[in-house]
Amino acid sequence: MKPIQPVIKTFLCIVFVGLMACVEAPKTKVIPNAVVNNSLQEFPLEIAEPTLDSAKLDINFKPKGEYSTMTSRILSDRPYFKRLYQTNSAKAIDSASQYLYSKLLNTIVPHWYGTEWDFNGHTNIPNQGEIACGYFVSTTLKHLGFNLNRYKMAQQAGLIEAQMLQPKAQLQIFSNLSFESLKAKVNSVYTDGVYFVGLDNHVGYVLVKNKELYFLHSSYYDDKVMIELAETSPCFPSNIYVFAEVSTNKHLVKRWIFNERLQLPNP
Repeated sequence: MKPIQPVIKTFLCIVFVGLMACVEAPKTKVIPNAVVNNSLQEFPLEIAEPTLDSAKLDINFKPKGEYSTMTSRILSDRPYFKRLYQTNSAKAIDSASQYLYSKLLNTIVPHWYGTEWDFNGHTNIPNQGEIACGYFVSTTLKHLGFNLNRYKMAQQAGLIEAQMLQPKAQLQIFSNLSFESLKAKVNSVYTDGVYFVGLDNHVGYVLVKNKELYFLHSSYYDDKVMIELAETSPCFPSNIYVFAEVSTNKHLVKRWIFNERLQLPNP
């Protein structure tokens, strides 16, 4: 999101589809145990929804290994998919899609859980410094191996960010829907996977899993990176939702395989 000066901690940036504004942030905040206990180095995970079950979601919540080593390994794995593409393009796309889904949710994101949110946050290192919602998306995508400028992407409105991942004509845009109607619409057009979502005042990922929607984001309400049920997230209600495919996006996956630059859309 674009920084607005002067920056005041109690204000958050609102991204409309095409314009920005600032409003007062929620007065009630949930302070992460990571801050209270001074244990950021332990990469604690705070799950706002107590019934959220990593086994049920079949994803990992706990960080494993050295982060820089994990991200370097992703880059070193890419040539395998490029070679496979030369002999079997469909298999390469399908395999890389599953690989990116797993690496994002099981390798990259677990290191970011508990990282503090801040209006102006743009840290490049999980759990060191703060991260705004747009930077959380652009930074994790970059660390996943996508060739993009994380600063330029994060400073855009949600619709523009979405178009860096998928052409506008292929986006799914929903407006003025109850959550139940939105959930039904999403499940009618999407399968299980990871999707980018731009809201009135926020951006993040939506994980679709077994017809349920989970919101993965840097929360301005809870002041941290977290995953929670979209239905009960205080940050998820919106007049408009702009969805772009990530893990299920064959064209985007191909661009990852060949390390193609993701550019801002033409005006």
